[in-house]
Amino acid sequence: MSYVIEIPAASPEVVIAHFSHRLSVETDCADVAAALEAGEQDFVLLHVVGSEAAYERRHVPGAIHLRHAEISAERMAEWPEDTLFVVYCAGPHCNGADRAALKLARLGRPVKIMIGGITGWADEELPFASGAEPGLIAKAA
Repeated sequence: MSYVIEIPAASPEVVIAHFSHRLSVETDCADVAAALEAGEQDFVLLHVVGSEAAYERRHVPGAIHLRHAEISAERMAEWPEDTLFVVYCAGPHCNGADRAALKLARLGRPVKIMIGGITGWADEELPFASGAEPGLIAKAA
């Protein structure tokens, strides 16, 4: 018997609950890029780590630089209460997005993490923006 089947697979109900929960707190780089490219940015994308200089060098198009340490009720008040925030950090070796997601949830804000962060974005060979402004993703020709 292989290690694959040594522990039986979960029931479909358990699998549905597990992945529904996981997808309720995560999104991926490709889904974010597709939304940006289609002009369907129905979320606020937050670049939550690093210095202003690092953000200006390279960030996901459409992202606002707001370090997790700067997230507060006062700062978030500029967006409606039901705004979905998508947060990302440097990558799998960074917990800045986790910290930001926790802070936002504690403020009662809907939030998802973009898994992979900047590392995942680069791995997908998606375009970056630079400069002090969020920038836009180039539309496919």
